[in-house]
Amino acid sequence: MWAVNKTTRPKPRWEDGRFVPAHPVPDNRPLDSYGPWDSFKTLGKVARNPLETFNRHQFEIPVSQFKLFGNQFTVINDPEFIGHCLVKNHNNYRMQKIRQRILRPLLRDGLITAEGDQWRQARRRLSPMFTPRYVNLFADRMKAVCERELPRLLPVGTIFPFGDHMSELTYLVLSETLFSNDLETETSVILSEVGTFLKYLGRPDPMDMMGAPDWVPRLTTLPGRASVKRLRARVENIAGARKTKIQNGEEVPTDFLTLLLTSEDDGVNISPDEVTDHLLSFIGAGHETTARGLAWLFYLLANDAAARDRLEQEIDEFDMAAIPAHKWDAHLPFTLACFKEAMRLFPPAPFIFREANQSDHYVGYDIPADSTLSVNAWILHRHRSLWDHPDAFIPERFLPDAARPIDRFQYLPFGVGPRICIGQSFAMKEAVILIAMMVKNYRFEYAVNDAPWPLMRITIQPENGMPMRAARR
Repeated sequence: MWAVNKTTRPKPRWEDGRFVPAHPVPDNRPLDSYGPWDSFKTLGKVARNPLETFNRHQFEIPVSQFKLFGNQFTVINDPEFIGHCLVKNHNNYRMQKIRQRILRPLLRDGLITAEGDQWRQARRRLSPMFTPRYVNLFADRMKAVCERELPRLLPVGTIFPFGDHMSELTYLVLSETLFSNDLETETSVILSEVGTFLKYLGRPDPMDMMGAPDWVPRLTTLPGRASVKRLRARVENIAGARKTKIQNGEEVPTDFLTLLLTSEDDGVNISPDEVTDHLLSFIGAGHETTARGLAWLFYLLANDAAARDRLEQEIDEFDMAAIPAHKWDAHLPFTLACFKEAMRLFPPAPFIFREANQSDHYVGYDIPADSTLSVNAWILHRHRSLWDHPDAFIPERFLPDAARPIDRFQYLPFGVGPRICIGQSFAMKEAVILIAMMVKNYRFEYAVNDAPWPLMRITIQPENGMPMRAARR
């Protein structure tokens, strides 16, 4: 629909001895120079790839405010301002309409999209399932999935779409740990449906950006509607089968699905629709974001031999057999730092959008009622005032003895405030285990000349699927 001139894309480079992956170059014009025609051009860029819509000055100033089709936007990159809006004053900010339009067709009233009392009830119901007790219990299962699946998913000597294989791996981890493999027989179908959802429904439609009424068709989303319907039906069948076993008194595993089906809030059992909504939330958020972080990490390591060698040395010297899997993250600081740095450069789900219930004011800036507040982790994580060499891969910045401390609101790969990702600890333990198991046995080489281009579809994906070649170590 919109032509892309790939020859104008910047190439990867080195900066003071550190690798800088290819990424969109922001517009260099003054922020106050944009006119009405620029708003229409922005629509095309948003539909193609929102990461290509930013201005250079947004990476240098703490706050930028602008209007797009009459809608007021406030983009904040100041950590204290972020804390004010999304922590101290979070009740003043509701979920943004465009964001909800993207996610609600699939997730409906799941934890990611629910609001108000419905969200608070869901958070109370689900939080016990992600306590250290259960997350630690799942760690051995994560390791077992790697031992079983890595030889198949990492075919030595051939070129394969590494990003797709990471998506399958993290999905299988999710199936094993949270659903005791009830989802495994549906793996290829569910992954295909999730991919279709992300492709066609994972970005704003131009009609949404223009504020068109609901009855106006959103042509970019139509191909994904049937996929959503099929995906919901499959998940409903899986949940229904487990519920029948519980009602019949049959033996069932103690996992997320069983805990969810038997949970109560103020004496009220969860409804079948709520079960489906929450399951779809965790299928989408629980594997896709981690998979993207892993894909980008191993691309970065494939280009930075020094970081790769240091990571391999740390893992080679680590006795996996002697330490329980749920404690690996405490013993692998550089491994953890590498994954955190990959998520800084390529935050899995970078956009936080809210709308103000009432006007707000902070350090000279007014946020009008009903206007949009945005925290953009892509900009925040590369902001010139917050990071040294912000576009470069420097894992050392996340080590415990790093020279420059990182503010709690400066780095937000899992969101911020009361709505921070409930599965954060699960995702981090999973990532460390998967990285350690892969690095212990394999080394990866990026297999084509064209650099992977970051493409925003709810998550930040490599446009080319990240072709890699694996070799045994």
